[in-house]
Amino acid sequence: MPLTILVADDDLGTRLSIGDYLQTIGYLVVSAENGQEALKLVEEYQPHLVVTDITMPQMDGYELVSRIRQRPTSRLLPVVFLTARNDTQERIRGYQAGCDVYLSKPFELQELGAVVRNLLERLQMIERDWRFTRGDAAQSRETEAASEARFSSSLKSHTDREEATRVAALSIAVAALNLTQREHDVLKILSDGHSNMQIGEHLHLSPRTVEKYVSSLLRKTDTSNRAELVRFAMDNRLVE
Repeated sequence: MPLTILVADDDLGTRLSIGDYLQTIGYLVVSAENGQEALKLVEEYQPHLVVTDITMPQMDGYELVSRIRQRPTSRLLPVVFLTARNDTQERIRGYQAGCDVYLSKPFELQELGAVVRNLLERLQMIERDWRFTRGDAAQSRETEAASEARFSSSLKSHTDREEATRVAALSIAVAALNLTQREHDVLKILSDGHSNMQIGEHLHLSPRTVEKYVSSLLRKTDTSNRAELVRFAMDNRLVE
């Protein structure tokens, strides 16, 4: 059963991009365009985590999180603030309101995915410790182990999907520039700061041949030197 994430943002494009990404890596996503609607969805779907903007009509993110924290059933619900408000006082207010993580826009979807996975893993640990402390006789050790295994399996599935998404994106970027496999190999080693001679030793090529590959990479990426080439590769995720 996929874990459910609620995404609340008044911007349709943001909701769609986050929702599509989270669904791609295996989560079930429900979305709301304002805090009031989000609060109703928390009751209806009981999500495992909430990603919310701060500036929204009818009810902003601060009030939404405050209302969530007032409900006994959702006091431990992980909440991520995703907002353009990025000064220190806004961050402090966000944490005082009860958010777990404060991410500033613009943001990387992969970073958001890592944050979501980390919070869900932490929630699993908290719930497990709470059950042991409570000493619930109805929860046998066998059932406990099975529940934890299902949760862990679900998280692993999301991690695997994230990795597959990353690899696919890298392949698309390489293909768009029409890079050969050898050019990509040269680019990866060059980005680690190695000289032509060192690249040649890794790939069993002469320095002159390596220079030809570097020249081809500069031409295909429309960059002027190795530093610009490395920056281009990192910005466009051509290398890890």
